[in-house]
Amino acid sequence: MSQPDVEERRDLKAAATSHRGDRVFNGIVIAAAFTALVVLAGIAIFLGVQTIPAFQSQGLSFLTTTAWDINTDPPTAGIWGMLYGSVLLAVVGLVIAVPVSILLSIFMVFLAPKKLATALTNVIDLMAAIPSVILGLWAFYILNPTAEEWQELLNQYLGWIPIFENTSGNYLGTPFIAGFVLAIMMIPIITSVTREVLARTPPDLINAAESLGCSMSTMLRYVALPYGRGGIVGGVMLGLGRALGETIAVFFVLKIVFDTNWYHIIESGGGSVATLIVSRFGEVSGEFELSLLLAAGFFLFVMTLVVNVIANLIVARTGRIKS
Repeated sequence: MSQPDVEERRDLKAAATSHRGDRVFNGIVIAAAFTALVVLAGIAIFLGVQTIPAFQSQGLSFLTTTAWDINTDPPTAGIWGMLYGSVLLAVVGLVIAVPVSILLSIFMVFLAPKKLATALTNVIDLMAAIPSVILGLWAFYILNPTAEEWQELLNQYLGWIPIFENTSGNYLGTPFIAGFVLAIMMIPIITSVTREVLARTPPDLINAAESLGCSMSTMLRYVALPYGRGGIVGGVMLGLGRALGETIAVFFVLKIVFDTNWYHIIESGGGSVATLIVSRFGEVSGEFELSLLLAAGFFLFVMTLVVNVIANLIVARTGRIKS
């Protein structure tokens, strides 16, 4: 951070504490921030305590095995396949959502007429407000038949690539369909953040690039995208956090299996921690299985927290590089 920015922050802080009303408002804001931290810590502590019975029974195998059968003696439970499946689904969603979001943002900011850009902005904001259950029902009844045809074509023409290989002939309930649904949910988030960042590109930099004879693609490559790099990464990570915790929409379209589906994204079967919890929660056979599900939720919580920390580090680093 440059010296003028530091001095400006100090001036704002001094102004915020110079009047009684500002001091009251400042205290309310600080209290709200600490309340959020307290709630977050309370959730972490509650879930962490619930993992104790799971580790006492299963040990580290709870994180390294894929079986889930609590009716055996001793009971066997592990979430490795679900943890890996959560990451796989998120990656599939990101591969689809990130290019679409960036290209859509570029069109809205630099190419579309103002009225069209405003209309698209409203549509994107509306998409972000669609409940997960609605998207899940849409995917189950409308997307599934079309997605089956897409996957058959991928297997027919690109089946020599391992990720597009399908030996069973069953194209229902695949990670590809679930990832596509997640991408639809991530696109409004990533697009909104990216659009706001690109719209803040200094006009002087854009005019300077144009005066040097740069094409639109060159200006985007060397001016707009590097300037908004930190915000774009932050938007992508925000969308990733949404994907890791999504439950209902994925539950509608993914066939839950406990075996680890390493990379066959158009092969039927997969899972995620969130879908494991929602699929088993209504059939909990006792306090022990409930503690296992809460332990699974704790590790999903930790994974999401790690993603957010990494996002903050990346955004901070790209911000320093930009400055």
